[in-house]
Amino acid sequence: MGLVLDSGVLIAAERGAKPVSELLAILEHAHGETEIVLSSITVIELEHGQHRARTVEQAARRRAYLDTVYAAIPAEPFTREMAQLAAKIDAGARQHGCTIPFADLLIGATALHFGYGVGTRNLRHFQMVPNLRITQL
Repeated sequence: MGLVLDSGVLIAAERGAKPVSELLAILEHAHGETEIVLSSITVIELEHGQHRARTVEQAARRRAYLDTVYAAIPAEPFTREMAQLAAKIDAGARQHGCTIPFADLLIGATALHFGYGVGTRNLRHFQMVPNLRITQL
């Protein structure tokens, strides 16, 4: 079993000056030998934050942190199969009057595709994805 990390977990670690290696050690201690990956959608969210940095120094710190993240945690591409799963989940949710935020829908579909859970700080959005195992981090 594995975990797809949501961007909020990595953003909180970066803001708290927690090295990626420490974050991964904490996850391994809590969950054992677990495959940890990023969705390419998470990469978009992280890159968006780097490009919105308010200062050159902040942008440089974020870039350095993201480079370390990408070196340590593989990013999985978003595939047609994942898109088909996301479309099915979204259609079902909307039939019940529920709208899952798009990025979280795609990250959830990535996790379901691999049979993984999502490691997140955002329970509210991911709880809307049926059958998704959620780990609050």
